[in-house]
Amino acid sequence: MAKRDTSGSSDAGGSGAGMRIGIVVARFNARIGEGLLASCVAALAKLQVSDDSVTTVYVPGALEVPLALQKMANTGKFDALIALGAVIRGETYHFEIVSNESASGIMTVQLDSGIPVANGILTTENDAQAIARMNEKGADCAAAAVEMANLLRRLDSQ
Repeated sequence: MAKRDTSGSSDAGGSGAGMRIGIVVARFNARIGEGLLASCVAALAKLQVSDDSVTTVYVPGALEVPLALQKMANTGKFDALIALGAVIRGETYHFEIVSNESASGIMTVQLDSGIPVANGILTTENDAQAIARMNEKGADCAAAAVEMANLLRRLDSQ
C-alpha cells in the first residue's frame, strides 16, 4: 500500500527555521510590490525564517522576474524562492503578454531547478483589486514557499 500524505491541516507547512528564502520583487507598480513584500516578510518571520536568511532583489518588472529567480536558483543557496509584483490591465494586449509570459517563466524556473517558487505576481483589472489582494497574497506566498520546501525535504528523505 502506498504512503499517503494526510497533512491537510492549516499548519501543514511547518516551520521555516533554518530555511534560506530568496525573494524577487518587480518595481513596476511599486506600491503593490512593496505591500506584497511587507506582508511576505512578516509571514516568513512568523514561520520562523530569520531575517538574515532572506535575500531580496529588485527587478524592473514582471518579465524580468524569471531571470532573477533562475539566477538565484542556480546558486544552490536557497530552499525556496518567491516572486512578487503586479501586472495591472491597461488598454492594450500587453497585459496578457506580461501576465502569461511571467507566469510561464516562473513555472519553468521551478520545474527546471527543482526549487519551489511561490508566484505572487498579481494580475488584476485595476489598482484597487491589487491593493485589496496584496497583504493576503504576500503572506500566502511565504506559507507556500515554506510548505513546499518542507515537502521536498520529506520527499527527498523517503
